Amino acid sequence: MPELPEVETVAQGLKRRALGRLVAAVEIRHPAVIVGSPEKFVSTLEGRTLVNVARQGKALALELSALDGSAPRFLLVRLGMTGQFTVAPHAAPYKSHTHVLLALDDGREELRFRDVRRFGRLRSCTREELEAVLGALGPDAQRITEAQFLAAMRGRHGAIKSWLMNQNLLAGLGNIYADEALFAARLHPLAQPGRVSAGTAHRLYHAVRKVLDRAVQLGGTTFSDYLDAEGRPGKFLKKLRVYQRTGEPCLRCGRTIRRLVIAGRSSHFCPRCQARPRVTAGMRRPRKPEA
Repeated sequence: MPELPEVETVAQGLKRRALGRLVAAVEIRHPAVIVGSPEKFVSTLEGRTLVNVARQGKALALELSALDGSAPRFLLVRLGMTGQFTVAPHAAPYKSHTHVLLALDDGREELRFRDVRRFGRLRSCTREELEAVLGALGPDAQRITEAQFLAAMRGRHGAIKSWLMNQNLLAGLGNIYADEALFAARLHPLAQPGRVSAGTAHRLYHAVRKVLDRAVQLGGTTFSDYLDAEGRPGKFLKKLRVYQRTGEPCLRCGRTIRRLVIAGRSSHFCPRCQARPRVTAGMRRPRKPEA
């Protein structure tokens, strides 16, 4: 599933390939991926110029201006689990599951939204509508300050893996990079954020930033579907230390990587490098002795 590094890589590609270009025509081949009226989606985007590309967590926002000076529209893109948003020549054959086409300039190139599982969504919205959507997200995981990060951990008693993936608290992390950051910080996925020492919390903050920055540099992680804006796979797969390596030796200590399920999601960790704490999420607190 595309996470922050994958969406950031797509955003950077769109800035290189599509910024300043006119959306000449919009074609919807499968209306189920459109939020709201498909007719309004087409009418509010056609004839506008792409002037900015922004990202918050896993959400991508393309700002489009009109020649008549009217208020800008925003194309909000959610890649979901298998979404691809690429710039392609109009003459290139369409791959199956290509659902939306946005012709650029004279029509020689186009933006294509392809999504095998159709969990991704496109929405044309006003600035106010966009701000309402993005406002529900927590601070961006690549831009959050250490003070914000530590404050958000304080008093939390659930699994730290779940905390890292809660988009309302910290936007952008999913299974891949949460597992990798916890390994880098030597933290067990069932540790409780509110019980982590200041030093370990500091280590986790920098691990999150380092893992995300490195993944962006390598264009994200591709297992099967993810491609960047130019149709290329990410190169971070070979850098994974624990994610989906169950049963393989830890690259740091040689111990066998294990897997456990937290809130319905798989977590991969090294039992030696990420020792289980004495008190973990889900454990009942001991009762206070009666007076």
